[in-house]
Amino acid sequence: MIRPRIPANPLPTGIITPLITTTPAPAPVEQHHTAACACQHTTPAPAPAASGPAARLSPAGVLAVVGGGAAVVLVVGAVLVSMLLAVAITGASVAVCAVVLRSLLNDSRKR
Repeated sequence: MIRPRIPANPLPTGIITPLITTTPAPAPVEQHHTAACACQHTTPAPAPAASGPAARLSPAGVLAVVGGGAAVVLVVGAVLVSMLLAVAITGASVAVCAVVLRSLLNDSRKR
């Protein structure tokens, strides 16, 4: 019968990725004294405060976004409805053609 053959590749041709990956150990956290001390360590700079949202919209901007979204929904809906209507009209015309052809063929057989 047919036996699959696995090709023997003596030398690797690509980058070998290890199966087991190790994650680096977390950096040690320095413990700072609560009271003033004589040691010479420095305190890390505080992280900057997170600001508000990146984009702020005025009421006119919100109205423009809502109006644009509504326009997109209406256009997409009109396109989908017109495509559905085209398919329905095509199906109805094919059905009418089939009925007419069937009646023509049946009339020719009777004569």
